Amino acid sequence: MTKVLLASNNAKKLAELRRVVESAGIVGLQVVGLGDVPAYPEPVEDGASFEENALIKARAGVAATGLPTLADDSGLAVDALNGMPGVLSARWSGGKGDEANNELLLAQLRDVPTARRGAAFVSVCALVQPGGEDAVARGEWRGRLLTAPRGANGFGYDPLFVSDDEVAAGRTSAELTAAEKDSLSHRGRALAKLVPALRSLAPDPGARGA
Repeated sequence: MTKVLLASNNAKKLAELRRVVESAGIVGLQVVGLGDVPAYPEPVEDGASFEENALIKARAGVAATGLPTLADDSGLAVDALNGMPGVLSARWSGGKGDEANNELLLAQLRDVPTARRGAAFVSVCALVQPGGEDAVARGEWRGRLLTAPRGANGFGYDPLFVSDDEVAAGRTSAELTAAEKDSLSHRGRALAKLVPALRSLAPDPGARGA
């Protein structure tokens, strides 16, 4: 069994990656999280882009554990805010958490009409191997922002975001099932592009699950 580390403490991201590996039929690849390896200092995410930050986190994981490491850097790019919060999405309210981030964003968009509330979730996933090889994939999910949060299934800005794929139904990202979100989301799209690289880590890359 080959282990691959997801450099994240987010249990929902870990579950998502495990679902991607399972649905791709990759055999012999065990996805572990930061709670499954000895603790190491978190790297400073000082990159100017999602790509830079994802690689910073993945390379730190490899250096600390010797395991192939996948890291994601993601955020919300709001049209009316010129692409912000962007790489600052998780810290938009000064590190006070998801609810505070959502409240601040809603306050900043208070006078923005529906037609101008377009936004995109962006995810960049980087997979770095102990030998230094890396693979980077980017996924985007376009939609619009509501004026109040709705739903309890997601995290981050999910309760404010209605994707273009779901506008007719009017459901937010936080109202989708895990399977629906996997098939539509920015992270799901980025991870799907990394399936060939993940499969190459398995003991028998040609094997598939039943």
